[in-house]
Amino acid sequence: MKFFIKKIYIIFFLLTTLLIKSDVFAKESSIQYKKEDISNYFSGIISINQVHNDNNAFKYLGKVQPIHNRHAQYNIEFIRTLILLEKFKQALAFSKKVWTEDELFLEADLLLGLNSFIKKDYKRAEKYFERLNKISRYNLVFDNFIGNVLIAWIRASQRNEEDSYKFIKKIPSSYNYLKKIQNIFLQCYFDSDATQKSLQELVDDEDYNFSRYNFFLVNYLLSKNKIIEAEKIIQNSRKKYSSNLLIKQTEFFFLNDKNEKIRNFFDCKNPKDSLAEFFYVMANLYSGEKEYRLSNFYLKISFFLNNKFLPNRALLAENFYYQKKFTESKNIYYSLKSIGSVYSWHASKNIASIFLDEKGKKYSVNSLEDDFNLLPNPNFEHYYELANFYKDNEYYKESIKYYSLALRKIKNDHPLVPKIFDRRGISFERLGDWENAEKNLIESLKILPDQAHVLNYLAYSWIDRGINLDRGLEMLKKATELRKNDGYIIDSLGWAYYAKKDYDKAKFFLQKAVELLPSDPIINDHYADALWMLNKNIQARYIWNNVLKLKGAEEKLKGDIKKKLIFGITR
Repeated sequence: MKFFIKKIYIIFFLLTTLLIKSDVFAKESSIQYKKEDISNYFSGIISINQVHNDNNAFKYLGKVQPIHNRHAQYNIEFIRTLILLEKFKQALAFSKKVWTEDELFLEADLLLGLNSFIKKDYKRAEKYFERLNKISRYNLVFDNFIGNVLIAWIRASQRNEEDSYKFIKKIPSSYNYLKKIQNIFLQCYFDSDATQKSLQELVDDEDYNFSRYNFFLVNYLLSKNKIIEAEKIIQNSRKKYSSNLLIKQTEFFFLNDKNEKIRNFFDCKNPKDSLAEFFYVMANLYSGEKEYRLSNFYLKISFFLNNKFLPNRALLAENFYYQKKFTESKNIYYSLKSIGSVYSWHASKNIASIFLDEKGKKYSVNSLEDDFNLLPNPNFEHYYELANFYKDNEYYKESIKYYSLALRKIKNDHPLVPKIFDRRGISFERLGDWENAEKNLIESLKILPDQAHVLNYLAYSWIDRGINLDRGLEMLKKATELRKNDGYIIDSLGWAYYAKKDYDKAKFFLQKAVELLPSDPIINDHYADALWMLNKNIQARYIWNNVLKLKGAEEKLKGDIKKKLIFGITR
């Protein structure tokens, strides 16, 4: 945040300087800027970077178009803003206006190239796309990457199979997984016998999560009328990726004889659909880096090429949420409800989360309850997810009720079972029902013993109560082995040694926990306690005083620390 504010001040300083100089030297300079132009440009940049308001950005930047010949950054921001507002015709017109042979300009070359590609003017499209290979201004758009993907599809569209694969081969190995995906889509486009095998190898790859591409494998199999094989892929992928929305919705369509809906989302025989997936992946990568505006730019291009793949809009809704554009996010989520029951429930949960920020906990919970009551046949996943929402919002009694309903409906060997016991146990513990909490946590570990966070939760709870110290210590040793750099677990291990009065070992682990989580009030308090017990009283008091200043320190903890500062700790 400090960096962002500093950046805004720098922009403000430069623009102010420019404003002053334009007044003083306007008659002598060949470049003249009006005060209004600079004010509008600054307001447009602020709208983009600070308030994330694209409509305001368009209003302000649109007033200063005369500076386009002298200000490349203005051109970039204005084109991006037009695309974000889905003003594609204006974006194309402006791109033609600012494009020059001498200047490489990703946004203009990309849009003009795609426009020529759609019009089947492949020669002109290739001219623009070749220029993209020379551009390396952005983190993800390096030499020989985006341009070669686009040129490969130009050659494919001209039925030049050999050349299309050649251009994919030119993509650097650092983009190997994107290279694989585009290669497979080319195989599908040319109806290669290797398509099914290649897709299967992709989804079986253990080095990277290609769960999304189970959908594309099912889509391909259905296009070849291989219904039984498609069913097997759906079953296997649902077991492996139980929470993947696209796979869940695909299963729902398949089980309800709506295979046409699966096929309508994507057609590998249409190059625009494959390119839309390419830009969706780009958007996903930028979203992962929290570059939400740039992510939305590539998403809008993806939608422009294929507006039938409605599930992809979930990423746009998510990006808007993180940009705090709550109204826009809600509108997208409401539109997702038309896809099917899976996305409808997903939308309901996220709309409720937005209401949490906008209208508070009670309104948010009531909203999700109302949508839950509209479900015709709720299953164990609905019960589980509603229970999670209750638990996260401290409605522990309600969460226990729905975790219990989920356990009644779920199969005993389902991977969610230990999670449900764990979360129901935590809800019992928060209500002060330790007997039931302990039973649920132990049951969770019986089913799945190597759960570091459950081992930590149960063991720490024992130690905090002064019971099962030896067993708790062994469990925490195991949890630390499973999660070597988890500050919370290391704190618990240190606290276990403290409870057993091994203060040297307690200090060793608690100091390490503080190094990992220096701003955590409880971990700092634990470390100070260990120092005190080792007669390092000055150090202990210093840390206790510091805890009182830490953000997030609760009043009860502060009260306890104030007493320790006066009286210390009695052995």
